[in-house]
Amino acid sequence: MKVEARVFIALVPFFLIVGVGYGLWSDWEAVGSITVLLLAGLVGMIGFYLALVSRRIDARPEDNPYAEIEDGAGDQGVFSPGSWWPLVVAGGAAVGFLSPAIGWWLMPIGVVLAAIGLVGLLLEFSHGQHAH
Repeated sequence: MKVEARVFIALVPFFLIVGVGYGLWSDWEAVGSITVLLLAGLVGMIGFYLALVSRRIDARPEDNPYAEIEDGAGDQGVFSPGSWWPLVVAGGAAVGFLSPAIGWWLMPIGVVLAAIGLVGLLLEFSHGQHAH
């Protein structure tokens, strides 16, 4: 995870420079300038989170420059065998993102749809065939 953290943290100065450059070029146009500068903050938060996680977990084969391919063999995690809930969440997000273009009355529908999908996704392993 250290490599991923370094990649994200290295992108922060890039987005800061691009954000300031875009702001100067566009006379500090509100939406674009703020968006690129906020992107620098979001990338920094992801890099900071990955750096914290890399301290808590053991080194992976990807972090060892002398690792062999077979060092990464075995289970890679626990994954859902097949779920329709991410599609419901994506549908709710799509409806929510369409609401400024179509009409704000659509936003509550998108929020409710995304919330239903998120609850279904989080509780997927609590009941039914794949319950733990």
